[in-house]
Parts: sequence; structure tokens; C-alpha cells
Amino acid sequence: MQFPTTFDDVIVEANDLDLYKKLVLQLNKDFLLANIDLDFHEDILPSSLKLLLHETIYKLIQEKFADYLNLLYIIDVSEKAIKSLQGDDTVKLAEEVSFLILRREWQKVWFRNCY
Repeated sequence: MQFPTTFDDVIVEANDLDLYKKLVLQLNKDFLLANIDLDFHEDILPSSLKLLLHETIYKLIQEKFADYLNLLYIIDVSEKAIKSLQGDDTVKLAEEVSFLILRREWQKVWFRNCY
């Protein structure tokens, strides 16, 4: 299984396998476990999902860094992947981290569906 390399690839694959709602539910579950007040509606548009996720990650990096690190730990985003990102531009960093979060959540949903 080749995992997606862009946000759009994740969404297309989730829709193709009819797992988009499960992906959103997994995001909600992990954000709740991290005690972050964010609840996506099951029918959220992918563009809105991307925007809200990016905005939330940006705010966490800027204002609540400990909560941001806790979220990454709970979701189980690769530490190696996070360390490989450039931290010069916080907006770009938040966008890249949002994708890593979404990709990891997709892996969880995909594995659960297949096995």
C-alpha cells in the first residue's frame, strides 16, 4: 500500500473507499483525547476540513505549544517526519503538520478497514 503524498490524495482515496466519514470521526476522536476543543461535522467539505485543521494547528503552535506536542503524540505522528520539516515559516509548518496529521489518521482508518 502506497500512502498518499498530498492532502488531495488522502481525500480522493478516502472518498474512493467510502471512508471519508470514518476519517473525520477518527480526527474528532483524537482531538478529543488531546483535550482540544475541535469537532468536525461528519459531512464537512474537504476544503473546509483542510482550512480548519490548518488554522487549529497554527494556533496551537503559536499559543499552546504543549497541547500541540500532546496532539502529535496522541495521533502518533512520526517524530522523524516532524523534525524533517522547516520551521522558518509557521504558516507553512502548520500546513505541513496538518497534512502529516491527516495522513496518519488516514493510515489508522485504512488499516482498521482492511484488517
